[in-house]
Amino acid sequence: MTYTLITANRNYSSWSLRPWVLMTALGIPFVDRIEPFTQATNYAAFRSFSPTGQVPALLDGQRTIWDSLGITLYLADRHPAVWPTDEAARAWAQCAAAEMHSGFSTLRNDCTMNVGVRVEPHLHSPALNRDIARLAELWGEGLTRFGGPFLAGSAFTAVDAFYAPVAFRVRTYGLDVGPVGQAWVDHMLAHPAMQAWEKAALAETWREDSHEAEIGAAGRIIADYRAV
Repeated sequence: MTYTLITANRNYSSWSLRPWVLMTALGIPFVDRIEPFTQATNYAAFRSFSPTGQVPALLDGQRTIWDSLGITLYLADRHPAVWPTDEAARAWAQCAAAEMHSGFSTLRNDCTMNVGVRVEPHLHSPALNRDIARLAELWGEGLTRFGGPFLAGSAFTAVDAFYAPVAFRVRTYGLDVGPVGQAWVDHMLAHPAMQAWEKAALAETWREDSHEAEIGAAGRIIADYRAV
């Protein structure tokens, strides 16, 4: 039976990107259903398909799987390419994905995802600098230990999907993640699945006030490549 993956706006929704780019990159077929953010709170509307009132959600027949990590774990039971085959690489990738899922709160709050714009950010807080330094350290470790060009080796896996929104953030805000980290960002941004997501994001005409306010608060917008 075909999966249906429910996601929100390509331009804003970092949580949606993770399972979408994972399934797309690995060639896992799914029906692509978009439920856009239309207001600051979409909980009531999204409760019709997700028990948390949030995206993403994966429908598999009569079964609903929610949360990007929950979806990834569900897919991994059915599609072995989700995680690296090497045991050491798999253990590292799972820890790194879990760290992204539960951590980097300042990065999330201060550098919200907006694929289509470029921002000259305000002065970074010490907490944001710590998050950026940890990204550079973590990515450098994975790329060095497992040989790249992806974080846990030669193949795209779930750990790359979990950090895919950060690749867009690095470009949007001009974050310095070091030469090794930047090489991974460039490699990710050139991936066909990421380029497909970006193309859709730039074509969107949806705008949601609270998301736009967040990007405005982060710094000065110096370029906007989105459709008018």
